[in-house]
Amino acid sequence: MTVCEVKRHDAVRRLAALARTGQDPGWAETAPTVTGKARDVEEAPSDEAASSIDIQRYAADQISARIAERFTGHGLAQLIEAIFVARGMVTWRSPEGPDGGIDVLVGSGPLGMDSPRICVQVKSSSSAVNVGVVRELQGVLGRLNADQGLLVAWGGLNQAAEREIRQQFFQVRVWAADDVLRELTAVYDKLPGEI
Repeated sequence: MTVCEVKRHDAVRRLAALARTGQDPGWAETAPTVTGKARDVEEAPSDEAASSIDIQRYAADQISARIAERFTGHGLAQLIEAIFVARGMVTWRSPEGPDGGIDVLVGSGPLGMDSPRICVQVKSSSSAVNVGVVRELQGVLGRLNADQGLLVAWGGLNQAAEREIRQQFFQVRVWAADDVLRELTAVYDKLPGEI
Protein backbone atom coordinates (compact mmCIF):
# COMPACT_ATOMS: atom_id res chain seq x y z
CA MET A 1 0.00 0.00 0.00
CA THR A 2 1.13 3.53 -0.62
CA VAL A 3 0.77 6.25 1.97
CA CYS A 4 0.42 9.77 0.64
CA GLU A 5 -0.43 13.24 1.84
CA VAL A 6 -3.31 15.04 0.16
CA LYS A 7 -2.30 18.67 -0.16
CA ARG A 8 -2.96 19.95 -3.70
CA HIS A 9 -5.62 22.59 -4.34
CA ASP A 10 -6.01 23.47 -0.66
CA ALA A 11 -7.22 19.92 0.00
CA VAL A 12 -6.98 19.86 3.82
CA ARG A 13 -9.16 22.92 4.29
CA ARG A 14 -11.60 21.77 1.62
CA LEU A 15 -11.95 18.25 3.04
CA ALA A 16 -12.50 19.60 6.57
CA ALA A 17 -15.21 21.96 5.29
CA LEU A 18 -16.77 19.14 3.28
CA ALA A 19 -16.93 16.94 6.38
CA ARG A 20 -18.52 19.77 8.42
CA THR A 21 -20.99 21.18 5.90
CA GLY A 22 -21.33 18.55 3.16
CA GLN A 23 -20.24 21.09 0.52
CA ASP A 24 -16.89 21.78 -1.12
CA PRO A 25 -15.99 25.44 -0.55
CA GLY A 26 -13.73 25.36 -3.61
CA TRP A 27 -10.13 26.21 -4.15
CA ALA A 28 -9.25 29.46 -2.39
CA GLU A 29 -8.51 32.20 -4.89
CA THR A 30 -5.74 33.55 -2.69
CA ALA A 31 -4.00 30.19 -2.21
CA PRO A 32 -0.23 30.63 -2.49
CA THR A 33 1.41 29.57 -5.72
CA VAL A 34 4.74 27.81 -6.03
CA THR A 35 6.44 31.20 -5.89
CA GLY A 36 4.63 32.09 -2.63
CA LYS A 37 2.65 34.97 -4.15
CA ALA A 38 -1.14 35.09 -4.07
CA ARG A 39 -2.84 33.57 -7.09
CA ASP A 40 -4.80 35.91 -9.37
CA VAL A 41 -8.52 35.25 -9.66
CA GLU A 42 -8.16 34.57 -13.41
CA GLU A 43 -5.62 31.79 -12.76
CA ALA A 44 -7.79 29.85 -10.31
CA PRO A 45 -9.75 27.06 -12.01
CA SER A 46 -13.46 26.87 -11.42
CA ASP A 47 -14.58 24.61 -8.57
CA GLU A 48 -16.22 22.32 -11.10
CA ALA A 49 -13.07 21.96 -13.24
CA ALA A 50 -10.78 21.39 -10.25
CA SER A 51 -13.18 18.88 -8.72
CA SER A 52 -13.72 16.92 -11.93
CA ILE A 53 -9.99 16.59 -12.56
CA ASP A 54 -9.35 15.46 -9.01
CA ILE A 55 -12.29 13.06 -9.02
CA GLN A 56 -11.23 11.49 -12.32
CA ARG A 57 -7.67 10.97 -11.09
CA TYR A 58 -8.93 9.66 -7.76
CA ALA A 59 -11.24 7.19 -9.51
CA ALA A 60 -8.46 6.04 -11.87
CA ASP A 61 -6.12 5.55 -8.91
CA GLN A 62 -8.74 3.50 -7.06
CA ILE A 63 -9.40 1.30 -10.08
CA SER A 64 -5.67 0.88 -10.69
CA ALA A 65 -5.18 -0.12 -7.04
CA ARG A 66 -7.99 -2.68 -7.35
CA ILE A 67 -6.49 -4.13 -10.53
CA ALA A 68 -3.03 -4.30 -8.91
CA GLU A 69 -4.58 -6.07 -5.90
CA ARG A 70 -6.80 -8.53 -7.78
CA PHE A 71 -4.72 -9.25 -10.90
CA THR A 72 -1.23 -9.80 -9.51
CA GLY A 73 1.38 -11.86 -11.35
CA HIS A 74 -0.18 -14.13 -13.96
CA GLY A 75 -3.60 -12.59 -13.23
CA LEU A 76 -2.63 -9.44 -15.13
CA ALA A 77 -1.86 -11.60 -18.19
CA GLN A 78 -5.41 -13.02 -17.90
CA LEU A 79 -6.82 -9.49 -17.84
CA ILE A 80 -4.79 -8.42 -20.88
CA GLU A 81 -5.91 -11.55 -22.74
CA ALA A 82 -9.55 -10.73 -21.89
CA ILE A 83 -9.13 -7.24 -23.39
CA PHE A 84 -7.96 -8.71 -26.70
CA VAL A 85 -10.68 -11.39 -26.72
CA ALA A 86 -13.26 -8.63 -26.16
CA ARG A 87 -11.83 -6.94 -29.27
CA GLY A 88 -12.54 -10.07 -31.30
CA MET A 89 -8.95 -11.36 -31.43
CA VAL A 90 -7.85 -14.98 -31.03
CA THR A 91 -5.45 -15.51 -28.11
CA TRP A 92 -3.22 -18.05 -26.41
CA ARG A 93 -1.99 -17.46 -22.85
CA SER A 94 0.99 -19.28 -21.41
CA PRO A 95 0.41 -21.31 -18.25
CA GLU A 96 1.72 -19.98 -14.94
CA GLY A 97 5.43 -20.36 -14.39
CA PRO A 98 8.42 -19.72 -16.65
CA ASP A 99 7.14 -18.54 -20.01
CA GLY A 100 10.24 -17.76 -22.07
CA GLY A 101 9.14 -14.15 -22.58
CA ILE A 102 5.70 -15.04 -23.94
CA ASP A 103 2.67 -14.29 -21.78
CA VAL A 104 -0.03 -13.88 -24.43
CA LEU A 105 -0.07 -14.41 -28.18
CA VAL A 106 -2.71 -12.50 -30.14
CA GLY A 107 -3.79 -12.85 -33.74
CA SER A 108 -6.72 -11.99 -35.93
CA GLY A 109 -8.71 -14.02 -38.43
CA PRO A 110 -10.69 -17.19 -37.79
CA LEU A 111 -7.68 -19.13 -36.48
CA GLY A 112 -5.67 -16.20 -35.12
CA MET A 113 -3.01 -16.57 -37.79
CA ASP A 114 -3.69 -13.34 -39.68
CA SER A 115 -1.91 -10.05 -39.09
CA PRO A 116 -1.44 -8.36 -36.83
CA ARG A 117 0.24 -11.13 -34.89
CA ILE A 118 1.13 -9.71 -31.49
CA CYS A 119 3.40 -11.13 -28.81
CA VAL A 120 2.58 -9.73 -25.35
CA GLN A 121 4.95 -9.69 -22.38
CA VAL A 122 3.28 -8.74 -19.07
CA LYS A 123 5.09 -7.34 -16.02
CA SER A 124 2.74 -6.70 -13.09
CA SER A 125 5.35 -5.28 -10.71
CA SER A 126 4.93 -1.69 -9.57
CA SER A 127 8.65 -1.07 -10.20
CA ALA A 128 9.90 0.22 -13.55
CA VAL A 129 10.87 -2.35 -16.17
CA ASN A 130 14.51 -2.37 -17.31
CA VAL A 131 15.96 -2.51 -20.80
CA GLY A 132 16.66 -6.25 -20.53
CA VAL A 133 12.92 -6.99 -20.64
CA VAL A 134 12.53 -4.87 -23.79
CA ARG A 135 15.41 -6.68 -25.49
CA GLU A 136 13.99 -10.06 -24.47
CA LEU A 137 10.67 -9.12 -26.11
CA GLN A 138 12.51 -8.05 -29.29
CA GLY A 139 14.20 -11.46 -29.43
CA VAL A 140 10.91 -13.30 -28.95
CA LEU A 141 9.30 -11.25 -31.77
CA GLY A 142 11.95 -12.45 -34.19
CA ARG A 143 11.82 -16.05 -32.98
CA LEU A 144 8.01 -16.26 -33.33
CA ASN A 145 7.81 -14.19 -36.52
CA ALA A 146 5.32 -11.85 -34.79
CA ASP A 147 4.39 -8.57 -36.44
CA GLN A 148 4.24 -6.51 -33.28
CA GLY A 149 5.11 -6.65 -29.61
CA LEU A 150 3.27 -5.26 -26.62
CA LEU A 151 5.01 -4.80 -23.30
CA VAL A 152 2.55 -4.35 -20.45
CA ALA A 153 4.67 -2.66 -17.78
CA TRP A 154 2.36 -1.86 -14.87
CA GLY A 155 5.07 0.21 -13.17
CA GLY A 156 6.31 1.88 -16.37
CA LEU A 157 9.82 1.85 -17.82
CA ASN A 158 13.18 3.07 -16.59
CA GLN A 159 15.09 5.57 -18.77
CA ALA A 160 17.18 2.99 -20.60
CA ALA A 161 14.08 0.96 -21.47
CA GLU A 162 12.31 4.12 -22.71
CA ARG A 163 15.24 4.87 -25.03
CA GLU A 164 15.15 1.32 -26.38
CA ILE A 165 11.38 1.48 -26.95
CA ARG A 166 11.75 4.71 -28.95
CA GLN A 167 14.12 2.87 -31.30
CA GLN A 168 11.49 0.13 -31.75
CA PHE A 169 8.60 2.51 -32.54
CA PHE A 170 7.30 0.48 -35.49
CA GLN A 171 7.48 -2.86 -33.70
CA VAL A 172 6.81 -2.46 -29.97
CA ARG A 173 4.31 -0.56 -27.84
CA VAL A 174 4.06 -0.20 -24.07
CA TRP A 175 0.98 -0.15 -21.88
CA ALA A 176 1.56 1.23 -18.39
CA ALA A 177 -1.18 1.20 -15.71
CA ASP A 178 -3.12 4.14 -17.19
CA ASP A 179 -3.00 2.58 -20.67
CA VAL A 180 -4.36 -0.73 -19.36
CA LEU A 181 -7.11 1.20 -17.59
CA ARG A 182 -8.02 3.04 -20.83
CA GLU A 183 -8.11 -0.20 -22.84
CA LEU A 184 -10.11 -1.96 -20.13
CA THR A 185 -12.68 0.84 -20.03
CA ALA A 186 -13.11 0.72 -23.81
CA VAL A 187 -14.20 -2.95 -23.75
CA TYR A 188 -15.61 -3.21 -20.22
CA ASP A 189 -19.14 -4.19 -21.30
CA LYS A 190 -17.73 -7.07 -23.41
CA LEU A 191 -15.60 -8.63 -20.66
CA PRO A 192 -16.60 -11.91 -19.02
CA GLY A 193 -18.36 -11.64 -15.65
CA GLU A 194 -15.45 -13.11 -13.66
CA ILE A 195 -13.14 -10.35 -14.95
